[in-house]
Amino acid sequence: MAATKSDISDLKDIQLLVDDFYQLVQHDELIGPIFSAAISDWEPHLQQMYRFWNAALFGAPGFTGNPFAKHARLPIAPQHFKRWLELFSQTVLNLFEGEKATEAIHRANLMAEMFMRRLDSLRNNNRTPIV
Repeated sequence: MAATKSDISDLKDIQLLVDDFYQLVQHDELIGPIFSAAISDWEPHLQQMYRFWNAALFGAPGFTGNPFAKHARLPIAPQHFKRWLELFSQTVLNLFEGEKATEAIHRANLMAEMFMRRLDSLRNNNRTPIV
């Protein structure tokens, strides 16, 4: 009988999710090289992602920053977002099930859609992102 998965319930769960997800990202043939070129020290990025997802899922204080600005100058296109979402959803579903797990996947999809729209707008209007 398969073990029942629990829902994302605290910072420890977020850390597990983020760590497992970024292990996949770093070894992914499509998006791994983009992340590797942009991130030389993974620890600060992981800490920021813990704060981001803790704020997004639980309203916890501590996250500051502009995620869009960090991504706006990267050479990313819809196929990169698609792969990012595939890996993120796969990680969530491998580890968790429940309301917060579903919410995490939903929020990731909303964020990817918003980023793609904004990047499209910038690129189609020959505008440089303000960072």
